[in-house]
Amino acid sequence: MISEQTFKIIRDGTITTPKGFKACGLHCGIKRSKRYDIGSIVCEVPAEAAAVYTLNKIQAAPLGITKNSLQKEGKLQAIVVNSGNANACTGKQGEIDALHMRAETAKVLELPEYYVAVSSTGVIGECLPMDKILDGIRRLPSNMSNEGGRDFGQSILTTDLTEKSVCVEVEINGKPVYISGAAKGSGMIHPNMATMLGFITTDANIQSTQLQSLLNEVTDLSFNMITVDGDTSTNDTVMVMASGLAYNDSLHQNHPDWFVFKAAFQYVSEVLAKEIARDGEGATKLVEVEVVGAETDEDARKAVKTIIGSSLVKSAIFGADANWGRIIAAVGRAGIPINPDTIDIRLGEITMMEQSTPVPFDELQAEFYLKKAAEIHIHVNLNIGNSRAKGWGCDLTYEYVRINASYRT
Repeated sequence: MISEQTFKIIRDGTITTPKGFKACGLHCGIKRSKRYDIGSIVCEVPAEAAAVYTLNKIQAAPLGITKNSLQKEGKLQAIVVNSGNANACTGKQGEIDALHMRAETAKVLELPEYYVAVSSTGVIGECLPMDKILDGIRRLPSNMSNEGGRDFGQSILTTDLTEKSVCVEVEINGKPVYISGAAKGSGMIHPNMATMLGFITTDANIQSTQLQSLLNEVTDLSFNMITVDGDTSTNDTVMVMASGLAYNDSLHQNHPDWFVFKAAFQYVSEVLAKEIARDGEGATKLVEVEVVGAETDEDARKAVKTIIGSSLVKSAIFGADANWGRIIAAVGRAGIPINPDTIDIRLGEITMMEQSTPVPFDELQAEFYLKKAAEIHIHVNLNIGNSRAKGWGCDLTYEYVRINASYRT
């Protein structure tokens, strides 16, 4: 479990709060509106870096370019991101354009190309308007600042209604270390990541191999435990840059403060993941599902994902219908070991089932909870083991259909 007592939440922190980072966001014309659509994060030194990507076998061109950059030294010094166009399923031209974005960013920032990562999000199947993007890239240096974190957060949004960011301070070797994150994501969200981009910066001193291992582990507990609509996208990426400018002793699993740093890093990832789920397209509720008493952690995660991904469960929550039958049915089709006679289900503090037997409950109280609570909590105990997992999603509304019925047009 994450203990917030091990770190301090910095309410006004941004992606540029850790030492060594600047950022910016601006409008270059990809989006018809004047909303920001290109942004960048830059570190004053080559930063140790790590990344995870979508498991969709159809992957957008920028992912291959970013993987190529990281393979060189495991370091990055700049990330350039555009929104409004995913540069996915665009053939050879898409790869050429992503390489051009990397080359131009490296040129204007005077960096080696392999220190630059590229990311895109938006509509699939349309080539990038490169004249507009290159113009935007050339304007990045003059807009870069320590105060540019919020602008960067705005520049990566598509159908998102809100910017998603978080920042914490943790003490390592008696030194203050900051971890900050910014993310986007609202639809096409499903475990194994989704149309989501996540960017994390820290001034911790940690090698890229340790950072990659940590990111892999934490992603399975955060970004891979959210769903909005069951669709896994082509562009999902989470990147981490560590400047090392806090000058702590290098972090590793035997470092005395490793678990403190890990808890803070997981908190940042979990907050970003939850904010993506909360901002699901058309959503009115954040839904948290916790499954305990499973035989293995993987079984618990599968059960959580099945419940939170069920269109019937999500629709019932939107309709304020305390239909626990949909929950237990989802458990039954999760493909994990269960005992059909030992399952407990609770909605908030309202017990609905004990040992797979219905428990009388106040329907009006349950309806009031589903209508009025901003966050809905579903708790399932399988009662056959000691493993647990938690995940997040949202309700399924009429507005989701409206948004996605005309997303491209």
